[in-house]
Amino acid sequence: MRRKLYFLLPDVAHCKKLVNDLQNVSIKESEIHVIARDDIPLEGLNKASELEKTEFVHGVEIGAGVGGVAGMLAGLLAIVFPPAGVILGGGAVIFATTLVGASFGTLLSGLIARDIPNHELEKFQDAILKGSILLVLNIATQQVDEITKLIKKTHPEADIGIVSAKMTS
Repeated sequence: MRRKLYFLLPDVAHCKKLVNDLQNVSIKESEIHVIARDDIPLEGLNKASELEKTEFVHGVEIGAGVGGVAGMLAGLLAIVFPPAGVILGGGAVIFATTLVGASFGTLLSGLIARDIPNHELEKFQDAILKGSILLVLNIATQQVDEITKLIKKTHPEADIGIVSAKMTS
């Protein structure tokens, strides 16, 4: 299981120092993402991708689930009330309609969710617009206490935001 930690930093220099300190304690660059205003140069820092800044992943997950259930129900209805003169094989129809429904739901919700800003980042938008840098860590749950203590000790200027659960391994 992994957790996301959010830290607001006053400027790029503090952010680079903190990233360097994190890499010195074995945090990989792929686990560190930085978000700032477009006019702030972030050379040498791992900028957050659109996947981290939008609800795309969440939307795809929801779409696959809802589409799969809708497809399965459509398959069940087709078996219970078959079109006139058509004989349907139960398992194959349900499997096919579930797969089609999940695929359609994934595609549609992904297209919609790619334009929706990540709701976890809304709390930080005002600070980012004022010039602060948001550092996002996606680390293993067992590292949370160690990393939080390190940052509080070595970077008191860092404003620790929210900690949210992410159910990935």
